[in-house]
Formats: sequence, C-alpha cells, structure tokens
Amino acid sequence: MNIATVSRVTETRWQAVVGDRIVGHGDVSQRPDGRRFVSIDVWRDEVFDRLATAILADLPTPLHTVVGEADFDLRSRWEQAGFTLERREWEYVLSTDPRETGLDALCPPTGVTFLRGGDVDEGLLHALDRAIREEVEATVGWQTMPAEVLPRPAGRTVGDPSKYTVAVRNGAYVGLVRVAPVPRRARVGLIAVRADHRRRGVGRALLAHTLGSLHRAGTASAWAEADESNTAALTLLESIGAQRTGSNLELVHH
Repeated sequence: MNIATVSRVTETRWQAVVGDRIVGHGDVSQRPDGRRFVSIDVWRDEVFDRLATAILADLPTPLHTVVGEADFDLRSRWEQAGFTLERREWEYVLSTDPRETGLDALCPPTGVTFLRGGDVDEGLLHALDRAIREEVEATVGWQTMPAEVLPRPAGRTVGDPSKYTVAVRNGAYVGLVRVAPVPRRARVGLIAVRADHRRRGVGRALLAHTLGSLHRAGTASAWAEADESNTAALTLLESIGAQRTGSNLELVHH
C-alpha cells in the first residue's frame, strides 16, 4: 500500500496525498480565548497518525481537540497521538414551550427588561461580554464555557450582535444569552450574568424570555452545552426539564 505524503498547504490546513488523490486533511482554528483546536478528517485510517504527527511538529503546544465521548475509535487515535482528557461538556435538548419548561408564569425580576438584536447597543454589549469574561477567568476560567470555534479580530469576542438577547437593569447591561438559529432547533451557545446580579433570577428570566421568543417563532426545541463543572448552568438547564443527550470531551496535548 502506498504511503501518504503530508504537506502543509495553508497556515491552517494540512493535506495527505497518495499519488494524485487526497486521502485526508487536518485543520487548526483559534478560539476567541486564544486556544488552538485541531481536527483531522481522513479516508484511510492509517493516514490519521501521519497527519497528527505533521501537525504536532508544525504547531506549538498546547493544542486542543473535541471528540464525542461515544466515538471511542477517534478518541483512541488522539490519545495515541499524545492527547489527554481536559474536560467534559454535556449536551442537552430543551423544549421552548413554556408550559413544558415551567416558565410560563415566570416574571422578570423587578426593573429587568430585555433587548434583542437590532435594539442592542454594540458598545455596551462588547463591554458586558468583556466584563463577564474577566469574571469567569478570575474564577473557573473561560475554557469551561461553551465557545464556537471562530476566528475573531484581536479584542473582539462578540460575533454577530443579532444573535444576542441582553438583560438590562436600571439602564445597565447585566446579562446576555447568545442563540444561533438553525433549522428546526436553535443552539443556546452562551448564557451569562454579571457576578453582582447573580442569584436574583436574572439568568432564569433571560432564558425564559429567549425560549419563549423561539417558541412563538415556531422553533420547538433548542440545544445547549454545559461544562460538567458548571453546577449553576447544569442546575438551571435541568430545572426546566432539559434532557441530557450526550457529551463531548476536550482533549489537550501539552
């Protein structure tokens, strides 16, 4: 059997070729928090090791990757390449129907209102996002929060402001939720509240408002992820009947 030749074809992609056929590729993406995530897609199993070796030789560590916990073969390949378990993230499916979530009678805390999409002030939204990130980094670390693997210009961690709903109290932005609409099911990518406004029902009211809006728009369910160490997020999701459907593992190579 011919041995694949691996080469780096761009700054973010490696390609494995046998003769004139591409038999696999590897990619690297950088998250807003600076972590680099690698992925490998191959058509021949033996090509995985050659791509992993090439990527590890070209990039500084640490490097991260994500695998479904049920994908034992893929996890084993990454572990053979020297990656080890960093954290686990649970996946949930949740109904948007307030009668099923128990949020139909929930009223926002006194003085709290909500802004969506085009009504959100981008400058205040960026300031809120930065403040929340600083608070998270000072405690559990932002790496425990779900994050899309998308490049961002330096200093900009908010992607499309239209995906955000913001909780406002007395003119101040105190909480946010980010929802990415997809066919038939929306992704709740992030829900967070400023530290000095937690345990006042803001997060629960923000989620109730967001799910209610999705329900009225005809979206029956949403999905979300939460780090297994994020007790507050797990408690919130499970308190409204969210069903755990699987888990992803983040592996790291130091």
